[in-house]
Amino acid sequence: MISIKNTLHASLFFTIVAIIFATSCTKENTPTVDLMEKPDTAAMLKFSGNFQTGPYGSNAKGSANIFIKDSMLTLVFDSLFLINNGPALHVYLSKERQPINFIDLGALKSTNGGQIYPISSMPNFMEYKYALVHCKAYNHLFSYAELN
Repeated sequence: MISIKNTLHASLFFTIVAIIFATSCTKENTPTVDLMEKPDTAAMLKFSGNFQTGPYGSNAKGSANIFIKDSMLTLVFDSLFLINNGPALHVYLSKERQPINFIDLGALKSTNGGQIYPISSMPNFMEYKYALVHCKAYNHLFSYAELN
């Protein structure tokens, strides 16, 4: 016979596990300061897209832009960029809306404002047509922008 004490312990354990799982990608450890980074005025805009709400309801706004200057590519988030906070957020260029085939451009610098990410390679933007903000720790897509 199962005692009430054991049942309560099991119930408490599963409740704690459920809370940890539900909040696992909401711990805020990404800086929130507006960096106000802007592209060089001589750089030429090649592709642009607006951030969309991610599949789990993570809100985002602003745009992702690809600029080129002197054969160097950069991904630029505009000054209106704003996204929910989370742990281990990374910026990817991806072939799909989900990070399956992607190039990791590094950790998200801030949850808001203008920021620049150098692109060390010359990806084919007919294939790599999405900019993603992705929680690397929990494989959770926060937002994407389709680059056109």
